[in-house]
Amino acid sequence: MLKFVPMKRVLLVFVFILSNVQAFSQCAMCKSVVESNIEGGSSIGAGLNDGILYLMAMPYIALAIVAVVWSRYKRHQRA
Repeated sequence: MLKFVPMKRVLLVFVFILSNVQAFSQCAMCKSVVESNIEGGSSIGAGLNDGILYLMAMPYIALAIVAVVWSRYKRHQRA
């Protein structure tokens, strides 16, 4: 017997699949643009790498902030 799957879950999985496909298509475009600009003497590749590092660091910074706030909240509750 099949269980009923809520429509929100199905829609959420569908959105994740579609966003993943679109992300893969953009990577090839960025790579080709950066390669052609680097060959032409442009410094756009360094800027793109800085942007990637910036975007990579944001989730870790957000997680650290949440951990600090949570630990202070727990410490305040104990006192």
